[in-house]
Amino acid sequence: MVTLAAGLVLVLVFAVAGAAKLADRGGTRTAVAAFGVPRPLIAAAALLVPLAEITAAVLLLVPGARVAGAAAVLALLGMLSGAVAISMARGRAPDCHCFGQLHSRPAGWTTLARNAGLGGLAVLALTGDPVAPGATAILTCAAAVATAGTATAIALGFLSLIRSHGRLLLRIDALEHALAEAGVAVAEATPAPPQIGMAPGSNAPSFAAIDHTGAAISLDDLLAPGLPLLLTFTSLECDPCRELMPRLEAWRGEHADRMTIAVVSTGDRAAAAEEARLHGFDRVIVDEDFGLYERYEANGTPSAVLVSPDATVASFVAGGADAVERLVDDVLAAPEPIRGLAPGAVVPDLDLRGLDREPVALVDGERTSLVLFWNPQCGFCGSMLDDVLAWERGAPGDAPRLVVVSSGDAEATRADGFKSPVAHDPEMLAGETFGAAGTPMAVLVDRDGRVASPLAAGAAAVLALAGPQAARSGRRAT
Repeated sequence: MVTLAAGLVLVLVFAVAGAAKLADRGGTRTAVAAFGVPRPLIAAAALLVPLAEITAAVLLLVPGARVAGAAAVLALLGMLSGAVAISMARGRAPDCHCFGQLHSRPAGWTTLARNAGLGGLAVLALTGDPVAPGATAILTCAAAVATAGTATAIALGFLSLIRSHGRLLLRIDALEHALAEAGVAVAEATPAPPQIGMAPGSNAPSFAAIDHTGAAISLDDLLAPGLPLLLTFTSLECDPCRELMPRLEAWRGEHADRMTIAVVSTGDRAAAAEEARLHGFDRVIVDEDFGLYERYEANGTPSAVLVSPDATVASFVAGGADAVERLVDDVLAAPEPIRGLAPGAVVPDLDLRGLDREPVALVDGERTSLVLFWNPQCGFCGSMLDDVLAWERGAPGDAPRLVVVSSGDAEATRADGFKSPVAHDPEMLAGETFGAAGTPMAVLVDRDGRVASPLAAGAAAVLALAGPQAARSGRRAT
């Protein structure tokens, strides 16, 4: 009875684990990649592992195949335990994703203990197999030897690592003591981050993808505001990602004038939509097939890479939440580029013409103007169009006067439906004057013809510049 129960437990565990992984292929691929499987083998491993688990469960149900099923169980447990032990030795704890979306937690000692328990159940289930007692005995001995050998190797490896680390610390202490006696101050050293991914200066891989709403989005769209792009790879099933997302949202709101933050979900569209809903992102890019992840040589989740406005890679891959935060700090610590006219500067006379070639003036003489740099082909402009039109219709009397400066197609601009003055500026001459390198961007010009605000980049910053009513409308839409 005990051996039968042990076998049934193994059948249930491995059948559920395999089925859950197959149901969450995106999460399984993320977990396989996090354990260090080479990129060309990720897709195959993400399929073969759950199929092997289901096969082992089926074999355990067949009387004549229980030995093979137990062997498959022990082999799978051994491979997972070895991968976990290697990750632990490297100081990493990737999510095991053992039961897909049903249950996932960082792999560690509890994972090894659970695997040891399941291995014991496999041996126990075999002791009562009447079909092949000889094979059962051989497999039982082999499993015991393999388990003992694996445990011994892991223990010896960690013991050797700890001893080497201790000897190194003693030598460093002695060296620092000698230097201190000689009057030499030793500064604390900050370890250099690992150089993973494409070298800075490389051309950033272009892409055309969809976001969680199904809308198209490309690298050109993300670089349109003329700001550095923080391309961040996350997963809904990743605990460190969940901890990082509120910080990403805060950075996006506080530093929209310094960088563009794009979230790339390595799950399917439903997972990307859930990430957007949970954390308030208006766009989350879907990367179900790991195409972007592989092209940018990402290193697990969360990880990020910085792309310059000129579409070149500006950093190595930052792996882990702390490394992503350091990368953001580096961007914010860099001198802020000077763009166009500073607040207080006099706006020069610009010969701007409307869609019907009539003159369009940026300065009203009676009230402040909100000059909105626009392109109907820009995905970010499209995402905020309804908010801008709603504000335009219901703006209070003290709100700024809207002037749209479109660098896109004239007919497409006309189709957007603005009632306010629209200047057609396909050469972006006005944009260059104000330093607007992309769209959507905006600036206030007072009635005396002077720049009355810094340049705002991105939908949220533009709506905030328009006034409280527009900002509230944008938040409701998000």
